[in-house]
Amino acid sequence: MPIAPDPDEIFDRAVEEGERRLDQSFLELTATSFIAGFTIVFGIATLGVVDALVEPQFGEVAHIAGALTFATGVVFLVVGRTELFNENFFDPAAKAVAQDGSWLLGPLLRLWALTLVVNLVGGFLFALVFAVEGVLPSGSAHALARTAEEIVHRPTRGMFASAIVGGALVSLLSYLLEAVNSVRSRITMAYIVGFLLALGPFDHVVVTAIHVFFGFLFDAAIGYGALGETVVVSTAGNLVGGIGLVTFTHVAQVRGAEDDD
Repeated sequence: MPIAPDPDEIFDRAVEEGERRLDQSFLELTATSFIAGFTIVFGIATLGVVDALVEPQFGEVAHIAGALTFATGVVFLVVGRTELFNENFFDPAAKAVAQDGSWLLGPLLRLWALTLVVNLVGGFLFALVFAVEGVLPSGSAHALARTAEEIVHRPTRGMFASAIVGGALVSLLSYLLEAVNSVRSRITMAYIVGFLLALGPFDHVVVTAIHVFFGFLFDAAIGYGALGETVVVSTAGNLVGGIGLVTFTHVAQVRGAEDDD
């Protein structure tokens, strides 16, 4: 049975993976980010389908069933090695910390900004496909619109706090993926995190923004301003949770161990 790697080994693996991500060409990064954007839509759309099918008979159980379904979308992302905003915080940051004489701020900003924008473009375009009449079962549109309205009607501080949790959870996934040694373990980690993310539900900017966009397409009481505010607030919270809580603390853990040595 493989021995679990210690924090130093996890960090070394993260540095290697971070270098790969930062070295992607513009075309490769755009393509992998676009794939991630439309891939996560499978999870969101099927969540709406399951919610519509289960809620009339089982009430709140539909939320759990939907979360179990949504998690498959996160598995697709991880197995496909696509580039999802927030999930790509820890590894590139580890590379930046390990790089002598540079914090790699330019490459990091390029990676994160391009990933976020193209994730949203890919997700919004694929949502348009799902919104065509006859693609989703009856009732799914109503379920997705209802979820979107619930998202935008929350207090701003509630969305921000939820995005901190969501950012920490998704960035933790990238750390955990470096701590396991098999594809089966990666799938398990991805499924668990996807389930918890939807169960909360906790805000991940790409997932939440696509949810809101679905509501916009299905005639929910949502305007462009609400969509824009969702993106800004969720992004800010993801940065605090993903970089501030998870990335910096794990880097500090490794650096502290090195200082003790």
